[in-house]
Formats: sequence, structure tokens, C-alpha cells
Amino acid sequence: MPESMPSFRSEIERLEEIVRSLESDDLDLDDALVLFEEGVRRLKAARGLLRESELTVKRVLEDANGTLSTDDVSL
Repeated sequence: MPESMPSFRSEIERLEEIVRSLESDDLDLDDALVLFEEGVRRLKAARGLLRESELTVKRVLEDANGTLSTDDVSL
């Protein structure tokens, strides 16, 4: 993964910080909206990273005939 791309972990950690900030009582509406928008962007990015990981796992599990085998995978 390129260094300029955030990792899934960093996205989740920032999302947790955003949630804590949004739950605080001393945040005004304008700041809350900015944080909310950032949170939505980071959630979309994290979902995209998960989707990419899922596709990678599926490619690894495909056999030579192109058949997907998930029998040995327990998630």
C-alpha cells in the first residue's frame, strides 16, 4: 500500500476520535458538521479498503479453474 494512502487501522482510529468528539457536550454545531463530514469520508474510505481486501482474498482462494473455494476459510 502506498504511504500516501491511509491504512484501515488509521481510518478506524480517526473515526473513533471523531465519535468521541461528537459525543462531547462542548462542540458547537459548525464543528460537529465538519467532523461528521470527515467521519463519512473516512467511513467510505475504510469500506473501500475492506472491499479491496475481500477481492484480494477471493483472488488468492480461486483455484486454477477459476473456482472460488472458501471451504477452508473460517471468518
